[in-house]
Amino acid sequence: MGAKVTMHRDQAQIEEFSPKHNVVVGRNGSGKSNFFAAIRFVLSDAYTSMTNEERQSLLHEGVSATTTLSAYVEIVFDNSDQRFPTGNNTVILRRTVGLKKDEYSLDKKSTNKADVMNLLESAGFSKSNPYYIVPQGRITALTNAKDHERLALLKEVAGTKVYEQRRAESLKIMAETDAKRTKISELLEYIESRLEELEEEKEELKEFQEKDKERRCLEYALYQRELLDVGEALEELEEERKSEVHGANLRREKWNEREKEVQNLERALSEAKHDLEALSLARQDVQSELTDSIRSRTELRCVIDDLRNAGIREGGRRVNLETELTKINSDIADRQGALAVLLPDWETRRATEATEKRKLDETNGQLQALYAKAGRATRFRTKAERDKFLKQEIESMKTHRKTQEHNLQFSRSQIEETKRSVLELDQQILDVQKKIDDGRQRVTDLSEEHSRLREQHSKLIEERKDLWREDTKLESLVGRAADEMRTAERQLASMMDKDTGMGLRAVDKIAERHRLTGVYGPLYRLFEVTDHKFNIAIELTAGNSLFHVVVDSDETASKVLDVMLRDKTGRVTFMPINRLKPKNPPLPNNGDAIPILDKLRYDDVHAKAFQQVFGKTCVCKDLNVAAAYVKSHGINTITLDGDKVDRKGALTGGFHDIRRSRIEAIKAVTSWRIKYEEDTKKSKETKTAIVEYDQKITQLAGKMSVLSAQQNQIREARERLLAEGVMLTKEKEKLSGRLGKLEIDVQELEAELASLHTKHTGYEAELKTPMIQSLSAEEQKLIETLGVEVEQKRRELVELAKAKTSLESKKNAIEIELNERLLRRREEIQTRIDLLAEPEASDTADDLEARLKELESLDHAITAWTKRSQNMEKETDDISNKVQTLIKSLEEVQSQQLDDGRNITRQQKVTERYLAKRQMLVGRKEECSRSIRDLGVLPEEAFEKYTNEKPDRLVRKLHTVSEGLKKFAHVNKKAFEQYNNFTKQRDQLLERREDLENSAQSIEELVEVLDQRKDEAIERTFKQVASNFEEVFEKLVPAGRGRLIIQRRIDQDEDAEDGNGEAQASSIDNYTGVSIKVSFNSKVDEGLRIQQLSGGQKSLVALATVFAIQKCDPAPFYLFDEIDANLDAQYRTAVASMIQSLSSKAQFIVTTFRPEMLVTADKFYGVLFNNQKVSSIRPIKREEAMEFVDQEAQAR
Repeated sequence: MGAKVTMHRDQAQIEEFSPKHNVVVGRNGSGKSNFFAAIRFVLSDAYTSMTNEERQSLLHEGVSATTTLSAYVEIVFDNSDQRFPTGNNTVILRRTVGLKKDEYSLDKKSTNKADVMNLLESAGFSKSNPYYIVPQGRITALTNAKDHERLALLKEVAGTKVYEQRRAESLKIMAETDAKRTKISELLEYIESRLEELEEEKEELKEFQEKDKERRCLEYALYQRELLDVGEALEELEEERKSEVHGANLRREKWNEREKEVQNLERALSEAKHDLEALSLARQDVQSELTDSIRSRTELRCVIDDLRNAGIREGGRRVNLETELTKINSDIADRQGALAVLLPDWETRRATEATEKRKLDETNGQLQALYAKAGRATRFRTKAERDKFLKQEIESMKTHRKTQEHNLQFSRSQIEETKRSVLELDQQILDVQKKIDDGRQRVTDLSEEHSRLREQHSKLIEERKDLWREDTKLESLVGRAADEMRTAERQLASMMDKDTGMGLRAVDKIAERHRLTGVYGPLYRLFEVTDHKFNIAIELTAGNSLFHVVVDSDETASKVLDVMLRDKTGRVTFMPINRLKPKNPPLPNNGDAIPILDKLRYDDVHAKAFQQVFGKTCVCKDLNVAAAYVKSHGINTITLDGDKVDRKGALTGGFHDIRRSRIEAIKAVTSWRIKYEEDTKKSKETKTAIVEYDQKITQLAGKMSVLSAQQNQIREARERLLAEGVMLTKEKEKLSGRLGKLEIDVQELEAELASLHTKHTGYEAELKTPMIQSLSAEEQKLIETLGVEVEQKRRELVELAKAKTSLESKKNAIEIELNERLLRRREEIQTRIDLLAEPEASDTADDLEARLKELESLDHAITAWTKRSQNMEKETDDISNKVQTLIKSLEEVQSQQLDDGRNITRQQKVTERYLAKRQMLVGRKEECSRSIRDLGVLPEEAFEKYTNEKPDRLVRKLHTVSEGLKKFAHVNKKAFEQYNNFTKQRDQLLERREDLENSAQSIEELVEVLDQRKDEAIERTFKQVASNFEEVFEKLVPAGRGRLIIQRRIDQDEDAEDGNGEAQASSIDNYTGVSIKVSFNSKVDEGLRIQQLSGGQKSLVALATVFAIQKCDPAPFYLFDEIDANLDAQYRTAVASMIQSLSSKAQFIVTTFRPEMLVTADKFYGVLFNNQKVSSIRPIKREEAMEFVDQEAQAR
């Protein structure tokens, strides 16, 4: 009958059980049996060797949508009585099962099943007594058991399985022993027959051995003689080798010295070639500058010649202009002087002419008035007509006179206004001329400032060219330093593993990026070697510690390490100074043991790191001194050649390639890094200076542009002023002409007014006279007189006009010459002179002066460039000579190295021949020794018998003996050995057979003892179980009696005696079964067999049997699953009472549907089953349990 264990993903924890009697109640199918099955799952072997399907069946999924992968059952035992030998007050036992696992754990620690079973066995959970757990059906099975099945159960309780297992093993060993004895007997028969054959061969072998002994003695003598000869040859060869090694050491030292010399020469040659290349480039630049300067000088000289010629032409032109201006000024002065002399005369004549003309006009007017009067006398008949006409004429003259007076006044005002305008124009012309003069001075000042700035600009450009050349040179130096530094770093990186190189580069970047001041860098950057002959010793002492990164604290190391782990950038070892605690022994204070630290220069901040690496090591002159100091002071020592000695011993030899020296590589990296940083700094400073010069040059160019713009503005203003001056001059000339016209108009108007006045006076006088037909005599005479006077005045006026015209012609000629030629020419010349005096005109002179200065500067520059070129050429020659010298020296050293290389090659061949010869001799020696060993054990006479014999005689004797041994070719040469071996094997086999016989006897005795102990255990167990059965049955049925009866083959049909016991003479093997006889109402009746009882009585008898077995081998607790299901009420009460009495010594957990079991129980639990098909168990009260049982009883 199977049981199913149900396990849930959700943990179900059950409250602690009572240490006495516990009852579990629940409906059928609620999971009570699963609860017991879970306990059996942990404690018994009911669930062993399960397949995946069986494990899957144990994992109850419930209603969850996810898959359950594992589940466990855990039992907690109270171990206060220390029944489990764990030392803890509680024992936690867990079994976990999954699809692919089945594991046990004890007190939260993983363990195996065997240990768990042994622990349970030690605590009383016996495999031989499976009745501490009684599941459903086991009582029924025991009730229906046959007699032989009860006997098998009794044997199991007695523990006979152990005896039977041991007996089976013993019988198996015994069978194997018999097989071995048979085989040994067969071998002994073969050996005996073989020994008989060997006895016959021994005699012939003795004679052979005598001759063979002689042969071996002779061969030993020959081999020993050869061995001595080979030994002497090896000694001579070793002496030659030592001498050659000393010479090789000297040659190696010279080789190393020349290698260093080659390195120095190659380094010097590389630097010289670089200097030569840089000098060549600089020389090319200088030569290019010199060529450009010479070409510029040539061009400049041509320009200067042109400027000089232009200056000469301009100077001659100016002289000519000034001469012409002087002449014109003289002419103007002459003309003005002549005009000054002529003008008064001309003015006088003009005034006289005007006066005479007025007089003529007056006289002529009088004359015309008289003629008009004479005409009117004939024209008018009456005075009234005449007076009327005269009055009309008078009125007309008055009107005309007023008009002319007005015109005269207007002309006079125009004259005054024109004179004021002329004065204003004169002032404006003066102002314009002043402005022109100021502009000319301003242009001159600006030109001087422009020239000064241009000189500064040229000077800055030349200085910038020098900086450009310096920058080019520094860039070349920086590039070379960078290349050399990278080469040195690559060479240094090749001396470390790839991860370390990546790590060191990463540390530098991290420290720079995160600004970690506590990262001091790898150890090799932090020191200098004061004496380079200690390089090898320092390098070998430090080893890979040279690449360890020194930091101030482990915190800094952790920061860097975190970044490196995140970025996966290489691997380094850190040396946190705060964690370094070097424990260095006191070092000797002697001259033959020099501490390495004394030959290092480093910062005190890093002292701990250097003490950690070098603090225990001193440099000694040789290995003997080094070994002595190691023993006396407990320090590490090393020689200058790199041979180490420490407490573990000495490490000597090896080749140290000076070309791959880490110290030299470190020194090269450091020196090139310093040079690179210095040159980079200088380059940056030079570039900064170039930028500053560019800014200054740009500023000066801007200022010069501003000055040029100002000059252009001033020139444009001057041109405007000149145009304005010309315009004003023309305006003045125009006004002067108008003024002359106005003056003539005034004169004419004055003359006309005088004539009008005369006519008016005549008309007025005629009005006062009466009208007559003719003139009076006086008037006739006056006409004649006036006529003559008019003619005379006309002639005089004509003469005056001729004289005035002549003067006026001269005056006009002079004025025309002055105004049209001389003055204009003077203005033109003055303008041209002014233009020549202005900056535009003086540019040639200024430019010539600037070009002369530039030429002077070029001459100085050419001289400097020529001198520099000569110096560079000389320096190039010196460096070339140095390069040639270095090449020659290098070739000489390399030639010596080649010679040494050839010598070394020859030496290697000699060494190879030496090694081959030595190997041959050693091989011959080993062959002789091996041949001597192959001769086997020699007689005493062999070491002295043929000591003084000659080798050729020994060879002849050996040949004779060998010929005599040929007739014994068929002899079994191993007869003695085979006889001895077979004899030894026979003795061993006899001894082995005797041991096997003794072993077989021991096994037989053991089987007998096991059979006896098994019988005793069965009898003892039967008696104990029978006694317990009677006792238990009497308690359950006080009025009755029960007995266990063992049955035998001899009385199979009769009743045997009861278990109280009489001794039986027969063997246990005669037992055929165990029967039960009980009486329920009498203690004296024979009783009935179990087959004759009712179902309830059978169940009671089965329970009594179970209790009897349990009392025979008590367990710490018991599980009963519905054991009272088939009992009558009175027997259920008796069973409950018995469980109550036994619960004082053991714990009982019982499931039941009967109320009798609840009466005596101490604690109660109810198993519930919800709608999700999940069982749960919880503590309940007795009343709840009784109510549940009553409900179940009513339901049934």
